[in-house]
Amino acid sequence: MAAELDIAYGYKTRPSSLLSSIFMSTLNAAAKTLVSVARTEQAEKWKAADHLRFVVMLLTWMAVWVLRFLMDYLPCSNIGPSPQYLLGFSSAESLDFPSTSLSSSSSSMLSSFPSLDLVVHEGVDGSSVQALGRALSQILVLLTEIPATSGKYQFAMAMADRIMDENARYGHVVLLHINRTALASAFARTSNLLYRALERSQGDQDDDSSSYAWTTRVIRALPMGSYLTSYMKGLGFCVSAIMSTVANINAAAGTHQKRRRQVGIDHHVEEVTAEKLAQELFWMTTKLRDYGAVDEALVQWSFASGLASFSLTANVRVQGFIVKISAILFRELVGEDLVISSQVKFRILLFWLPLFCHASNGLAYPVLSRFEKMEVERAIDEALSTLPAADQEVILTNWLQDFTIAASDWPNLQSSYDRWCQSSRKVVT
Repeated sequence: MAAELDIAYGYKTRPSSLLSSIFMSTLNAAAKTLVSVARTEQAEKWKAADHLRFVVMLLTWMAVWVLRFLMDYLPCSNIGPSPQYLLGFSSAESLDFPSTSLSSSSSSMLSSFPSLDLVVHEGVDGSSVQALGRALSQILVLLTEIPATSGKYQFAMAMADRIMDENARYGHVVLLHINRTALASAFARTSNLLYRALERSQGDQDDDSSSYAWTTRVIRALPMGSYLTSYMKGLGFCVSAIMSTVANINAAAGTHQKRRRQVGIDHHVEEVTAEKLAQELFWMTTKLRDYGAVDEALVQWSFASGLASFSLTANVRVQGFIVKISAILFRELVGEDLVISSQVKFRILLFWLPLFCHASNGLAYPVLSRFEKMEVERAIDEALSTLPAADQEVILTNWLQDFTIAASDWPNLQSSYDRWCQSSRKVVT
């Protein structure tokens, strides 16, 4: 994955300090051995010790060549300290999605982020810069832990805004890198927390009584069904609370109703948590775009297949924020200042186009304006045109299947589909 990021974004991975120190030590040892062997060449006849030194010299120089090869052609940056360690994160907080292959790719992706020790320039104290990065990362972590109803939540968000704005106003490349690195790590952590919150929320829903589970599925399949389903959940919660008072007549029934009420409460808490995390993720996405680091979010979003799957059946408010995040990232796919690899474009289009087809657009106010929808459609069309024909076939085939059964008429990619059909006909002419 580090090699892929090097090609896609022009990153140049450097050898780790450990590998560099081993290389220099071996090189010095080889040079000293060469000097000792050169002195013995003046003699007419070598002794056994001279032959041994000569063999050791050859082996040492061979080791130098092997180390040089590893430093030049292998992604050795993963050996050094990861940016999560520099920013105060533990390995348990890394991006973790359900698929094994995606999880391993995401982990290697995060470990390849540039660390703060690579960008310390003259006139900037390295220790102070790293301390400032750790402080900003701590605030971003606290945001996910503080309840949104607490007054300290707005205090922490205002503090994070102030630090990042002052770093950007100062204009130094090191301070800008602090904003980008801290936000990229926070984006990965919040995406992971949002995925797990949606997983628990929908798991609680599946464990709920089957008496109204089938009706929920039927209603969700209807036009605007996801919007009505949220009210059905609230109504079910109220009914459970009322029925719990009647259940005291029978102990067994009372235990059953108590369990149902607890499940409803837990489900409601998880939905509130997911909405808070989705709103924070939307805020981080806009910040990454403002500070020129949206490519970090694009790579991570392209691996979030589990989150994309759960977002299809998420609460409409959570779904709305995820749609806004995806719309921002889709528009950035074709940005003039970014060079995005075809693999990233393909995965984002494949995983997140179904959400646009099936998500609720909102009744009180639209999630996306008409102009924003037109921009997203234009970005999708342009991104598709840069992909190979085989990739276009996969994406457009899946889009057509989702579009024909969804209640929404957006996004309409008929022009992209017609262009692909036309390009396919040219093969036989």
